[in-house]
Amino acid sequence: MVLIGGVAFAAGAVTGNVNELIGAERFADAWEQRDYEAMHAELTGDSAERYPLPEFSDAYRRMQTIATSGAPTVDDVSEGESQDGGDAAVLPVTFASRAFGEVGGDLVLPLSDGSVEWAPHLVYPGLGRDERLDRRTRAPERAPILARDGTPLAEGPASARSSPLGAAALAVAGEMGTPKPAQAELLEARGFPPGMLTGTSGLELAFNDYLAGDPGGQLLAVGGRRGERMLAETEPRAGRPLRTTIDPELQEAAVNALGGLFGGVAVLDPSSGQVLAFAGLAYSAPQPPGSTFKVITTTAALDAGIVKLSDTFPVAQSAVVGGREIANAGDEFCGGTFAESFAHSCNSVFAPLGAEVGSKRLVGAAKRYGFNEPPSLFNAAALEAVDAPMSTLPNSIKSKLDLGVTAIGQGEVLATPLELASISQTIGNGGVREPTSMVTNPGLGPEAEPVRVTSRQTADVIRDLMVKVVNEGTGTAAALPTVQVAGKTGTAELGPAPLDPASEEEQDVDAWFTAFAPADDPQLAVAVMVVNAGGSGGEIAAPIARQVLDAAL
Repeated sequence: MVLIGGVAFAAGAVTGNVNELIGAERFADAWEQRDYEAMHAELTGDSAERYPLPEFSDAYRRMQTIATSGAPTVDDVSEGESQDGGDAAVLPVTFASRAFGEVGGDLVLPLSDGSVEWAPHLVYPGLGRDERLDRRTRAPERAPILARDGTPLAEGPASARSSPLGAAALAVAGEMGTPKPAQAELLEARGFPPGMLTGTSGLELAFNDYLAGDPGGQLLAVGGRRGERMLAETEPRAGRPLRTTIDPELQEAAVNALGGLFGGVAVLDPSSGQVLAFAGLAYSAPQPPGSTFKVITTTAALDAGIVKLSDTFPVAQSAVVGGREIANAGDEFCGGTFAESFAHSCNSVFAPLGAEVGSKRLVGAAKRYGFNEPPSLFNAAALEAVDAPMSTLPNSIKSKLDLGVTAIGQGEVLATPLELASISQTIGNGGVREPTSMVTNPGLGPEAEPVRVTSRQTADVIRDLMVKVVNEGTGTAAALPTVQVAGKTGTAELGPAPLDPASEEEQDVDAWFTAFAPADDPQLAVAVMVVNAGGSGGEIAAPIARQVLDAAL
């Protein structure tokens, strides 16, 4: 009986100890999930009253920010003894810290009747009652952004970035500046010291984390008799150079050609789609593309067999579509063969043609060219960082009037120079649209694949039509003496009641031009947009494209 009683007593003691740890185990499980409400529920009544849930939760969030860590990993909970000699649970805690590597230790959690006697120093292992967690960090030097030949587009510390290209590099590299509140919060969580500058535009913003590297420094226990003691120490880890597809000479040519005009220039490699140069609003401010959109309308009409080059159209000043009169630019008489109508950009031909093509075919062709999808510049995270807008049009266009207006690049159609350069790249590449990648580092480029937009036969026909635009149509200002250029002009009218012949209100216009050259062996695709241009695409945008092409070819 004595033996049996002893065994029973021992079993009861073990069971009691196990039961004592159940609350601590639940606390640890909830901590791994960062479920602060469930953790708080395991506190003693006195602790819960002294440290309400909001204060309790904030203490853990502050600790994570200071330690640059996420949720901990907690190994098997065991029985221990508190500093006061009372019951306690020992929690082996490990944190993966961004700035300090793997940190942690054994956290001794005081218990009372199975509940946690909590105090603020228990947010991190090894802190004394009169200590708090703190840090002292420093950032590495920011990594450079490089052109395709290694020329720096931006280099040096975050506070003094520079480039041999001077201001021409800014259009691509972007700028550094004071972070917005949300950015500052993220930088603090990564361990960067206060006052750290960050990328605010361009590639500096898109790949800020990649370029900035990781801070290093000391994780500290501060307070008490010892003042401060070091818990962990690391060296900063430098960012990695960002390698781009930018051609330095073309970049300077594009920026110089645009000059002080408000607009954008995009230059692509026709065979690969890679971005060779950007200037101004190359991908950041979609505008109505005007008659450059007629390349898409023509693609849809040719592929559907709705129009042939031998077709002829009345020479007229306007056409009525869906009950509304749509005029040619300047009320000019325009018509003749389809090739002549394309070369002289006849709204009186293309507006009715858009209505005949219909919504499904017109929108489908635009989508194959890249409308209504994010630009294929970078990976998804970088695109989100710079908030790169899409070139867009409605997914369904119901009325004939809206189809006619869309077919000439007005109404609800919006595009960027990048999109228009991609259209020329597609035609120059035999009907295949390539991703417009801008960086070559593995994993940082777009996941997009090439898209067969139209047949090589259709692309060849449109190429010949674009040659006619430059040789004898609205785009003669883009012609080069020794290189054949293929292009298309566009002049988009802005403001209330666009395209209304009865309106006496003068419209603001955006001037567009998109092209590739040489026409029979394309080496460059370019698009130009000038906002509030004060003139047509042929007058304002085509000469800018010519200057870029001339500099390269």
